[in-house]
Amino acid sequence: MTRLIVAAGGGGDAVAAAMLHAALYGDEDQAVILTYAWDRLLVDPLPGPRRAADFTGLERLTPAVWAVPAQARTIAPAGSTLPRLAAELPHTFALLDPYQGAEGLTHQLEDLVSHLEPESIDLLDVGGDILARGDEPKLKSPLADALTLAACCQVNAPVRLLVAGMGLDGELLPEDVADALGPVVHNFTARDLDAISSVLEWHPSEATALLTAAARGVRGVCEIRDAGLPVPLTDESPTVHEVDLDDAVSRNQLARAIMATAHLDEAEAYSREICGYSEIDYERNKALWLKEQPTKLDLVTIWAQLDQFEAEARARGITHTTFRRLTEALGLPGSQRENLRALLIENRPHQYAAPLWELSAVKGEQQAQ
Repeated sequence: MTRLIVAAGGGGDAVAAAMLHAALYGDEDQAVILTYAWDRLLVDPLPGPRRAADFTGLERLTPAVWAVPAQARTIAPAGSTLPRLAAELPHTFALLDPYQGAEGLTHQLEDLVSHLEPESIDLLDVGGDILARGDEPKLKSPLADALTLAACCQVNAPVRLLVAGMGLDGELLPEDVADALGPVVHNFTARDLDAISSVLEWHPSEATALLTAAARGVRGVCEIRDAGLPVPLTDESPTVHEVDLDDAVSRNQLARAIMATAHLDEAEAYSREICGYSEIDYERNKALWLKEQPTKLDLVTIWAQLDQFEAEARARGITHTTFRRLTEALGLPGSQRENLRALLIENRPHQYAAPLWELSAVKGEQQAQ
């Protein structure tokens, strides 16, 4: 018996897919998690998603789909979290390649469904921007989710759309899509995290970090991304809702527009037309900026910079932040995120609210200098 879970936006959605599988299906079988290799410059200096040609050591699952095993490696300078996920989790990670547009993704999905004959197919999005209309003011990354939604609604098999942690990616407000959310399928709690506990120690996804923190009972306001978006952590944050797939497509103007696209460039053009931008353009510009940032931690100034950031964030009403946000706020490249995280936890363990960093800790305690 095989369960197929499509991680709508790649990145942390793939981690959440493993958590979802454990919560809903237990140990009855392993999942095939179909996902992008798209880490948004966090571990990959190249903008946009990676394709099969960017890897060595892939294993062919079907004529149209490759698996990313633990021994796979990206070809420098590319990077990907997928081989490490494959090494630490018991599931098969299959690669979504969007470079042939929504038509190519549909073909990949149909090929995989025909090969696996899965017991179920779930399309999972953490944060809920798969429900975006396209004109929301805080919407920043609609393209990946729109592509998977366009593919899943065209495949000749039943697909269940699930949205976890509505609003946790800082792009849509829960009240903006309340009318689209269906019944609660699951409410994540701390016991659901056992399946991915090791991954949470290193994976850079912010939305999934907030989802797992909320499952552990963390509440407050968390600041994320380079823009410093404030995201409330509430009792609703760890819930998973089912959403009618057709309703999602009727809301998502970009998904409807790109269904017949045969190239990623075409899909990008529609994103610029409908949403006013392409998220890959943003990554292209940001990649140039990151090349100019320091590549090492400056221990002389880091504590003063951190204290200033925390004081200003608390003044904004922020109680928590992510290590990605800290890394970028301190002017460091994504490659330094794990080093910064280890340094801060070692020296100020009382502020580690796994997997987030707490800003509301009492000051005046002994600090490393």
